[in-house]
Amino acid sequence: MKAIGYTVKRWSALIRYAETGHLPIDNNPVENCIRPIAIGKKNWMFVGSERAGKRAAAIQTLLGTAKLNGLNPSEWLKDTLEKLPTWPNSRIDELLPFAVASVDAKLQDGN
Repeated sequence: MKAIGYTVKRWSALIRYAETGHLPIDNNPVENCIRPIAIGKKNWMFVGSERAGKRAAAIQTLLGTAKLNGLNPSEWLKDTLEKLPTWPNSRIDELLPFAVASVDAKLQDGN
C-alpha cells in the first residue's frame, strides 16, 4: 500500500519520465558526488579543535581543487609534499593544484 501511495504522489513526474524517454530514472550521480561531503560532515565534527577543523577544511579544499582541475588528488599531494621541503617560498603558488593543471595543459599543448 505504501508503494502505491508513493507512486500516486509522484504520478506527474512518473508520467513525464515515461513520455520523454531521456530523463534519468534516478539522481544517483548527484548523490554519489555529495556522499563524501555528507559523510565528512559527520566525521569533521570531531576534529578536535577549531584550528584542526580549519586545517582539515584547507586540505579538503586543495584536494577538491586538484580533482576539479583533472589531477589525481593523491598524486598531486604526494608530488607537492616531496617538492615542498626544497621549494622556494617565493614560488609556493606554483604548487597549487590549479597552477599545476595549467602547466600540465600547456605542456600537453606543446607551449
